[in-house]
Amino acid sequence: MVRAVFFDFVGTLITKAGENVTHLNIVREVLKKAGRGDLNAEEVWRAYEAESSALFSELAGKEAVKIRDVDTEAMRRVAENYGFTVPEDFWEISIRMHEEYGQLFPDALDTIRVLKDMSLHVGIITDSDNDYITAHLKALGIYELFDSITTSEEAGYFKPHPRPFQLALEKAGVKAEEALYVGDNPKKDCVGAKSVGMISVLLDPSGEKRALWENCDFVVSSLSEVVEIVRGLKS
Repeated sequence: MVRAVFFDFVGTLITKAGENVTHLNIVREVLKKAGRGDLNAEEVWRAYEAESSALFSELAGKEAVKIRDVDTEAMRRVAENYGFTVPEDFWEISIRMHEEYGQLFPDALDTIRVLKDMSLHVGIITDSDNDYITAHLKALGIYELFDSITTSEEAGYFKPHPRPFQLALEKAGVKAEEALYVGDNPKKDCVGAKSVGMISVLLDPSGEKRALWENCDFVVSSLSEVVEIVRGLKS
């Protein structure tokens, strides 16, 4: 019997396309404040994405550090290469741009509401700082819809470490086999959820992660399909 459904955030509830727009605008604001309007923002953005991805890939499953520190370090490395200074309010700029440009998947809101109407505990488990996820969810107008929010900052570890998933289960007061977790990363989300006994669902709209589908219990191309999975498991 399914009693709880948890979601990842970036790439699962909000689109990667929207996140790219957000990060590009962060770079634009940073360059503006640094007085480097002569630099190509898209080129700097690609360099920032590369640095950020490299740093985060090294942290998977490890003891958590603040996302703000990782993001700031990524931007510092890019700034050093391109000859500008990272503004002191970089994290505030980052949060503001996320609030302004974040984009939900088209069926995210309806999916959450249907699951809530089924009297399920609906939560988030995300590698995130507390202030970032709170601000972002409020800006999207969905903060109040979630019964629990569990971050890497709170859990002390990054996915796929078991602790974020265990903490979320404790908050919901459900057993692992009564919970379903939806994410877009087969290695972090599916492996992490299954390691504690949760049912794992991979969101893979384009099928580009097919080689890693075996890590997951279910694979969907849209969030609305999660509702059908839950109904099937409940029956």
